[in-house]
Amino acid sequence: MTTDRSAAPVPLGTRVVLRYRLPVGYSHPMTDVIGELVSLEPVIAVRTADGRVVQVSPASVVALKEIAARPIRVSEIRALEHAAAAGWPGLERDWVDGWLVRAGHGFTGRANSATPLGERGTVADPADPAVRARLRDWFAARGLPLRLLVPDRLARIPDGWPTSDPVLVMGADLANVPLPPEPTPVTVTAQPDAEWMSVYRGGDTPAVAPEVLGAVAGGILGFGRIGAAGQPPLAIGRAAVTDAPDGRRWVGLSAVEVASGHRRRGLGTLLCGALLKWARDQAATHAYLQVTEDNLAARAMYRELGFVDHHRYRYASEPVG
Repeated sequence: MTTDRSAAPVPLGTRVVLRYRLPVGYSHPMTDVIGELVSLEPVIAVRTADGRVVQVSPASVVALKEIAARPIRVSEIRALEHAAAAGWPGLERDWVDGWLVRAGHGFTGRANSATPLGERGTVADPADPAVRARLRDWFAARGLPLRLLVPDRLARIPDGWPTSDPVLVMGADLANVPLPPEPTPVTVTAQPDAEWMSVYRGGDTPAVAPEVLGAVAGGILGFGRIGAAGQPPLAIGRAAVTDAPDGRRWVGLSAVEVASGHRRRGLGTLLCGALLKWARDQAATHAYLQVTEDNLAARAMYRELGFVDHHRYRYASEPVG
């Protein structure tokens, strides 16, 4: 294994194998460590699975190679999705046969769907006519169709149900995310104002949108903006800090948009970095976001911030007729 000095730097947050020379007197001349790359300078640092951080002088490095990411456990997917559901809870929440059901007057898929977040063995199969009827009745009582949000490995989508393209959920350890230095031009408020809403989805939203955006279950919201007060922002974003059942405190980024005419100038990266810094001040330790798989530009930006692929989910709609 040799070091390729001409290769592009390995991004922080990547799972790597680091081979380095040991001091004279050891029984063998070099050793390897596997873990998450957390620093490239002034030392190479890798955090192992048990939380230990190994720091190595660049002069002692023989090779640094990216390897496949550690498999994500089902329990980790369920825990993150619990935090994400609390960060975008809709206006009503309930449990039906192990499925968390949410309703928000039809605005956004996440706020108007059922997701299988009950513990293993408690999530009923929606292919069962009785289960399907109970789920359907809950949504029908609110004038909504039955739609499932099914993360990887948490439940089976019934045969014949139309599905959406997969949505990629990306995650990051905030200890590894490069945060912008103070001060920044980003302002964070507790609620979205009219100017913020004028940029979100181009201002084309129903009257209930601010209420859905302003909802959180047991957490803290921050609405970031770049721009002068009283004027339409140049960039906006929403951050929701919520707790997962496994003890991690997550911040979810959403509604990140840059006004037309101001894109590709780094405003999105600056805004996200400032929101992540705000979230760390709220005791968040990890971050997540959802992005469509075909949004390659956004995925590249988030990777530069230290996000890696965590899991995927799909929407599935009950067939009509």
